[in-house]
Amino acid sequence: MTLTCRALAACACMALAAPLAWADGAAPAAAAAAPAAAPAGGYNYPTTGRVEYVLTCMDENGHDFANVYKCSCVIDKMATALPYDEFVDQSTFSRYASLGGEGGAEFRVDHAKAQTKKFRTLQADAYRSCGLGGDKTAASK
Repeated sequence: MTLTCRALAACACMALAAPLAWADGAAPAAAAAAPAAAPAGGYNYPTTGRVEYVLTCMDENGHDFANVYKCSCVIDKMATALPYDEFVDQSTFSRYASLGGEGGAEFRVDHAKAQTKKFRTLQADAYRSCGLGGDKTAASK
């Protein structure tokens, strides 16, 4: 990992950790008030999940400093619409949709195709609203 890449990863971690640390202080009260409803700021994704997404997004879109913010914006938009467990399921289906052979059969059934479509649509909308390229999404590669 180059020095520039490490610096960008550190910036991404700091940029994502501060809002999450602040949100954790308010989480117990919000969870007790409305356990079934999504929090006002979206679902609480683990920091490691957010950082992994941002780094993958930057791998796909370039390691310049502006993309730290754009990719962080994308995962924040997705977190407002999708609980983390569903995000993991849908992103997994999307990532392996083109996996060939017998091992990829479970990713080509109708349920998997529907999950892939939902994820890619949500991700494309988030990419557009955050200023990252037209139809290019991290999941479609």
